[in-house]
Amino acid sequence: MSASLYEIVELTNGDVVLQRADENGEPLVSIRFSAESLSFMRDGKFDVAKAMIEAGMEVAGDLADTPPEELSDDPESELYSERILH
Repeated sequence: MSASLYEIVELTNGDVVLQRADENGEPLVSIRFSAESLSFMRDGKFDVAKAMIEAGMEVAGDLADTPPEELSDDPESELYSERILH
């Protein structure tokens, strides 16, 4: 089985996306920042997007390792109690 390579790129419209490097399909993740948030980040837009994608991939990996019976929509469940909503 071959491993897929991924790349984080900025599109011409300013969106930052995660996409497979060897395909022209739809991006896996797309991040669009508001004008207000861009004014706070200045030149750090790509760094912030990269950190967001890395954090999302880490959580997705954790969820993939969680048995289905432990994934619950109950807000009181242990899975959800460890998360902080910002």
